[in-house]
Amino acid sequence: MFYSKKYTSPTDLIALLQTRGLIINDESKAINYIKRIGYYRLSAYFYPLLESPKQQHKFKPNTSFEKALLIYRFDRQLRLFIFNHIEKIEIAIRSAISNIMSRETNDPFWMTNPIYFASTTLFNNSIQKINNEYNTSKEDFIIHFKNTYQDNYPPSWMLAEIIPLGVLTRIYQNIKNNAIRKMIAQEFYLNIPVLESWMTIITVTRNNCCHHSRIWNKTYGLNALLIKRLSRPWIGTTINHRKIYFSLCIIKYFMNTIVPNNDMTIKLSELLQKYPSIDIKAMGFSSNWIDEDLWRYNQ
Repeated sequence: MFYSKKYTSPTDLIALLQTRGLIINDESKAINYIKRIGYYRLSAYFYPLLESPKQQHKFKPNTSFEKALLIYRFDRQLRLFIFNHIEKIEIAIRSAISNIMSRETNDPFWMTNPIYFASTTLFNNSIQKINNEYNTSKEDFIIHFKNTYQDNYPPSWMLAEIIPLGVLTRIYQNIKNNAIRKMIAQEFYLNIPVLESWMTIITVTRNNCCHHSRIWNKTYGLNALLIKRLSRPWIGTTINHRKIYFSLCIIKYFMNTIVPNNDMTIKLSELLQKYPSIDIKAMGFSSNWIDEDLWRYNQ
């Protein structure tokens, strides 16, 4: 069928929400939020506040517009919290892949040399992505390289700084030498399949944060791999791998490796305490999450 919904003004949307039972104490303020944030984005935060069946679009008793805004604000701060930690992980992964491959191949330009990769098709796809980033980059170090050297591409440690993490993940997956891939994975106390899987989880989570997408109660479509016996502290409780808590566990695992004595547990606890009304079970948290070895390690 064709999409048939028409544009509805913020004023009319507020009136619609009121007919559905949402308490709005300051209509002009609510209209301003609809204008500034957008009804479609906010609707994701209205949804958990609806009675079942949710298709009837009736709010639970005593549900206010401010309660939806509170969830929105929490989600925003959670994204900032996650992105701050993923930044450190992403830099560490980029550095490990670039440095170890450069050392083991003794070739600074390994990333653009097909002899080091298993699949020609995947290599060509990666080169296309590299070309897109290299040709459009405004980074000073890339401009300097183009103006100074005649090489077709800069060394891998420069390219690793400008290509998306998802592209770097596929480059890692396509490295022909399995021993080198194992060395890179061991930098993070993981095996090859789990590092590939967790890099993908990190990339998806990062992209959601960058695009300001809802993450707090989202169900992801990825199935993550696990090692039966991790050499570093991990969780002992069975949890939903498709919820944000599992992504937080992966982030914490990396942080415990690359940033000893990190304060991630403390900061996460403070964020959850700031928003006590947030349902952490909807995020996949276990009731005893803070007592897990993973979260007690390197606090």
